[in-house]
Amino acid sequence: MTLWRWAGGQASSLRVRLLLAFALLGVITTAAVASGSYFQARTVILQQAQDAAVAALTDQLAEVYPIRQLPPTQDELETLAQRLTDREGYAVVFYRDMRAQSGLTAEPLTPELRQAVSSGVIAWQRVTRDGEPMLLIGTQLTLDGPDGVSLPSGLEVYAVRSLASEQQSIDRLATLAWLTGGLSLVLAVLLALLAARGVLRPVRELGRAARRLGEGDLTTRLTVRGADELADVARTFNDTAGTIERQVGELRRMEADARRFVADVSHELRTPLAAMTAVTDVLDEEAALLPGDAGRAARLVSQETQSLTQLVNDLIEVSRFDSGTARLALDDVDVAAAVTATLRIRCWTDRVRAELPPGVIARLDPRRLDVMVANLVGNAFRHGTEPVSVRLRAEPDWISIEVRDQGPGLDPEVLPHVFGRFYKADTARTRSEGSGLGLAIAWENARLHRHAGQPGSLVAGNDPTGGAVFTLRLPRVAAETANTGAVR
Repeated sequence: MTLWRWAGGQASSLRVRLLLAFALLGVITTAAVASGSYFQARTVILQQAQDAAVAALTDQLAEVYPIRQLPPTQDELETLAQRLTDREGYAVVFYRDMRAQSGLTAEPLTPELRQAVSSGVIAWQRVTRDGEPMLLIGTQLTLDGPDGVSLPSGLEVYAVRSLASEQQSIDRLATLAWLTGGLSLVLAVLLALLAARGVLRPVRELGRAARRLGEGDLTTRLTVRGADELADVARTFNDTAGTIERQVGELRRMEADARRFVADVSHELRTPLAAMTAVTDVLDEEAALLPGDAGRAARLVSQETQSLTQLVNDLIEVSRFDSGTARLALDDVDVAAAVTATLRIRCWTDRVRAELPPGVIARLDPRRLDVMVANLVGNAFRHGTEPVSVRLRAEPDWISIEVRDQGPGLDPEVLPHVFGRFYKADTARTRSEGSGLGLAIAWENARLHRHAGQPGSLVAGNDPTGGAVFTLRLPRVAAETANTGAVR
């Protein structure tokens, strides 16, 4: 699991951003404060050590001043160097080519310091020798002239002081600064975690509630805590969820009323349609004997009665899907023989190119298979161009029936809606030969056949060489389960 998905989803990303922001702020603040404090304290420590060393050297020189005679002897230089030596360091004394040193270490004096002292000023310099920091202080002693003017004596005195203790203090200060920075960073991370927990908990709750609402649980609500912006978001979510619940409930009620109305009307129409069908059968027999307009009227009544009967039957079938009462009547079917029978009954055998390998047995609902094939082939005749072909293919667990025509194919804008109820690609066409439900019923019947939890399918597409292609895919062994209602 990567860092960016530590808590999952967007909440994790927000958590990480909060942690990084707090940590970065802590690091920058700590580095700025610690660095400033370190350099200021270091300057103060070294300045104090330097001032103390200069004061000590001045006091020591006051004790040995004035010089009795010039030029001094080597013994006098040695004595002066010894008298200027203390536990803090040692001294080096020069007079022209003469030199005396009280310490045993190598002389750390630099040419820059010698040149500054020779010009008659008190000078100091910090150097490091063999890893040890040192403070070098030098001055040139003066003589009082006859007229009270100080004259350079040529006698140069240098004090060498170790800064090891001061360096240890500075190192301890640096260590303390680093520890303080680390503790500050830890504190910043802890504060970030607390802030992230306080901010992300409502965000996660909002995400979970949104998912439940999207999954259809319209009773989902959030607990409003406090009066901040997150509480406003929770209240807005609750208001929105309540509005959606009311609107969806109203839509469901209206949909249920519409379905009930369609089902009731369809069933009520069956009885008068049965009587009308009996009358039209008689009219069909006598239509050829009726003169001119009467014969045409008789045939028109018969045709429209059949169309109305088909529409009512389709509406009843759709109402069964919507109410969840549609069930399969499964039987072992020779698919090739069943498709051939469908074409033969409707006198389409000579108009269809069939590729139906024999011996393909599937456990299906034969009536629904007949409806699906008839609707697909009839749709190809109505909206495509002959010849129409029907091809059967068998797999170990599934069969597919492909219906293809040679027409212009389906417009890309039509494809997403081709299985919609009463959908018409040509909006200017107010009336069509069919009921507008054939493909929708075929689609529902395909999904009604299920195997291992996977429903059958009906897919529409276009052949690259021209023409529409409808592919019906059904399981060879369908489960004997009831439909649970149409879901689109």
